Amino acid sequence: MDAAECEERVPELAAVLVDCVEGNASVSFMAPFTQAEGEEFFRTVSQGVSAGERVLLAAFLDGELVGTVQLVVATPPNQTHRADVSKLLVHRRARSRGIAALLMNAVEDAAKAEGRILLVLDTAVGGSGDRLYNRLGWTRVGEIPRYALFPDQTWCGTAIFWKSVA
Repeated sequence: MDAAECEERVPELAAVLVDCVEGNASVSFMAPFTQAEGEEFFRTVSQGVSAGERVLLAAFLDGELVGTVQLVVATPPNQTHRADVSKLLVHRRARSRGIAALLMNAVEDAAKAEGRILLVLDTAVGGSGDRLYNRLGWTRVGEIPRYALFPDQTWCGTAIFWKSVA
């Protein structure tokens, strides 16, 4: 998505984020989390897209936006070969259809197009992302216990992954 399309689809993007937080996904936000807060977050993302700091990808099912992922390309001068994968989100009603894997394949292609050869990400230990990244050939570096909180205020450990896309 370019910045204009992101801005146009802010309510849809926010709805996916709200659903994920309501499903207790550890994606930086705490419950209760509102549509307005989600829209504010994606307006900031749109600014990052406009500034060339992020690439935003989205997945659609029957014309409805049901998933998204970001590639953060704003890196220090000595790390312009890498990028961070952030906020892989799939609406709960669209899960188990391969959408997350399609988004991850697309983000790898986007990284290559941006000249990035190394990707890194983190995810909740033991969650669906943890299993997905293993299946997709990412290398797990390790875990950090009590890294964050789930939206319900329980502890969340994080697993760190990397993948070469050269």
